[in-house]
Order: sequence, then structure tokens, then C-alpha cells
Amino acid sequence: MTEQPTTTDHADDHTTGHGYISAKDDYLKRLRRIEGQARGLQRMVEDEKYCIDILTQVSAMTKALQAVALGLLEDHISHCVVDAAVAGGTEADAKIKEATDAIARLVRS
Repeated sequence: MTEQPTTTDHADDHTTGHGYISAKDDYLKRLRRIEGQARGLQRMVEDEKYCIDILTQVSAMTKALQAVALGLLEDHISHCVVDAAVAGGTEADAKIKEATDAIARLVRS
């Protein structure tokens, strides 16, 4: 069983918004493409396509999700973690721990 990430509200973390905001439209476009891939996979199973063809598409979808995750992680580190590190104190420690935990989840997936 996979561990579900804890969601927390960080809306007040930064006055300029989350690190990914400048690329929000790009992330949404990628996520919509992934959503289409998921629907395509469902159709492939419904249409009883060849196992290897389905697995190939699963792999493509997995890589697409990993690319989104890595982009979000990079944005988080370069924005949220850096801002907290500059401020110092417990906020910096918390953001570094949060980023480390996120990396650990990605490595396990």
C-alpha cells in the first residue's frame, strides 16, 4: 500500500504565491495531457489491446507524471525552500524537512 501525502494549506507562505505559479498554465496543460493518457489507457483495456502496448502507455504516463513532480519539486525548492532558508529559523528547518520528505516519496514511487 502506498503512503498518501499529507496535504497542508500553505496559501499564506508567500505573498507572491507558490513557486509553480509562473508555470501554472504549463502544468495544467501537462496534467490535462496526462488525463487524456489515462482515458486512453482505459479505452485500451476496454478494447482488450495487447498487454505490452498497454504497458508501454503506462510507462509513458508514469514518465509524464514524474516530469510534473520533478518540475514542482524544483519550483518548491527554488522558491519556498530558498525563501525559508533566507529567513532562517524553524521555518527553514520545516521547509527543508518537507522537501526531503517529498523527495523520499518520489524515490519510493
